[in-house]
Amino acid sequence: MRGPLLTPEEHARLAAAIRAAERNTSGEIVCVVARSSDSYFHAAALMLSIATIAATMAAVLVADAYWIAFRPWQIVAAQALALLAAVAVIVLFPRLRIHLVPRSLRYRNAHRSAVKQFLATDIHTTAARTGVLIFLSAAERYAEILADSAINARVPQERWDAMIADLVSHAAAGRIGDGLEKTIEAAGALLAAEFPREAGDVNELDDRVVEI
Repeated sequence: MRGPLLTPEEHARLAAAIRAAERNTSGEIVCVVARSSDSYFHAAALMLSIATIAATMAAVLVADAYWIAFRPWQIVAAQALALLAAVAVIVLFPRLRIHLVPRSLRYRNAHRSAVKQFLATDIHTTAARTGVLIFLSAAERYAEILADSAINARVPQERWDAMIADLVSHAAAGRIGDGLEKTIEAAGALLAAEFPREAGDVNELDDRVVEI
């Protein structure tokens, strides 16, 4: 899918949801939505190279069983042509790349992207260290909630897990905006219970969803 993941109307609705969630807490909520956390070209090319070599060797072994012999240059040429064709496919159809790499690599890349956004959006700079990042990488169907040190000291990760699972479910169904809104509301309720708004509290971070 090309173009923005969220419509202007959804951006406005989510910004309002963040403002509403922060009215009762000293916590700060930031949302970042990524289309993908990596191009996956090199990883996909590596997996295709391994598969091409394995397939070629299997074909040679089968041919040898039937007394069909190939010269070394023929084997190398076949491997090279197969690999070139495979690379051409992932160049022309980049959306196929992510399906050729292990899920563990996809999740690792998405987590790395979440950590980068935690720092890039200045969540770690709030005075009371009560910032929270709600991160979603759509291509990987990966979501994560990263909280700063003051929140981590009182809120175990397990309390975020249900929110994360629900957000991933909404994203998989193509309802990213609805999923984010529900997650913002749930995060706001949790923060309001653990970190109620104090007198003189100021809004330290922008109330908006960042698309990357």
